[in-house]
Amino acid sequence: MSTTPGAPAVPRRRTKKAFLAARPLTAPAQTRENGAGDPRDALLELYNLHDEPPPADRTAFPGVDPWRWQYFEGIPCPAQVTIPVDDPAAWRLYPRYRHIYNKLFICSSQGIAHAPHGVLPERFPVFSKPIVNLHGMGAGGFVVGSRSELEARFTPGHFWMTMFKGRHISTDVALVRGTPHWWSHTEGRRLSGGTFDYWTVLGRRLPRLEAYCGRWIRRHLAGFTGIVNFESVGGAIIECHLRMSEQWLDLNGQGWLESVVDLYARGRWPFHGQPRRGYSIVLFRAHGRRYWIDPGIVRALRAVPGVSSIQVTFDPRKPPEQHAMPPGGFRLAIVNCWDLAAGLAVRARLARAFAVLNENGDAPANAPSPVETRHTS
Repeated sequence: MSTTPGAPAVPRRRTKKAFLAARPLTAPAQTRENGAGDPRDALLELYNLHDEPPPADRTAFPGVDPWRWQYFEGIPCPAQVTIPVDDPAAWRLYPRYRHIYNKLFICSSQGIAHAPHGVLPERFPVFSKPIVNLHGMGAGGFVVGSRSELEARFTPGHFWMTMFKGRHISTDVALVRGTPHWWSHTEGRRLSGGTFDYWTVLGRRLPRLEAYCGRWIRRHLAGFTGIVNFESVGGAIIECHLRMSEQWLDLNGQGWLESVVDLYARGRWPFHGQPRRGYSIVLFRAHGRRYWIDPGIVRALRAVPGVSSIQVTFDPRKPPEQHAMPPGGFRLAIVNCWDLAAGLAVRARLARAFAVLNENGDAPANAPSPVETRHTS
């Protein structure tokens, strides 16, 4: 976390030779034969990268998924500074604040009714989820409507809490020694099974929510410097993360990530831009299948006016079940954009372009693109 003022800031990279060495890439034969060349090059193009991400133990930004490295690639960072981008990295960096990942603490700190499974609530429905889950904080959650259902779905390591209704807001705040210097709020449009249709970067302040979170920060994050993310529903905090929301990082504005580096390196916040309204549109498909898309199609769609970036949000080297996904669907892609209509149209085109792979990793030559998509327009 510390560095010497004035230390040289250099990007951290590694060579292409090291990329994918741990898990060789198997791309569909039709992709290898249509001009994509080396499958490693196909994956770089798919993720919009010029070079390969460094290994987790050699990066200033631990926890970045490869499809989001496009935002971090080439960003200078002093050699001794570490900026966590996922919760396991933040857990290791901040032992003093680890208690905020315990959702029993999150509830008790706000007076929210809650208890581990085995203790009955006074009223239903309630929401059940893991007490601590650093790999997909919302994974494994479900609504419980009655005592009999809670007993039938007893899950070790889970707890129940009041089920809130209202707006689901993701809030990022830049803290300098516990004092907020920048806020951004993004509202999710929820679907079933823990999925979201899209998120809207509101581009404006939410004074009541900021005041509520600010009081909580003063009590529980005094002295903390860095980016903190809050998830809230109906004005109540349901999760806290000691890292940024990197899903829509590019929508925060030019120079924002460089200011984050300055925050962690020198304890100051030089960014003066205000959040602009934007959208992060998500594409889900059915679980239990392997997918692929021609990287050239994704490249062309990135050039559509109004689109800021596209993420293909899975690793084809890994089995689908090894990805942290909500129960309602397997996330294939995210379109970050300034124009909602343009982003929705690009999502529909992506949905038609994804192919389901067969058991040997190829797309059946005569098979149409699958149609089990939640989103068509």
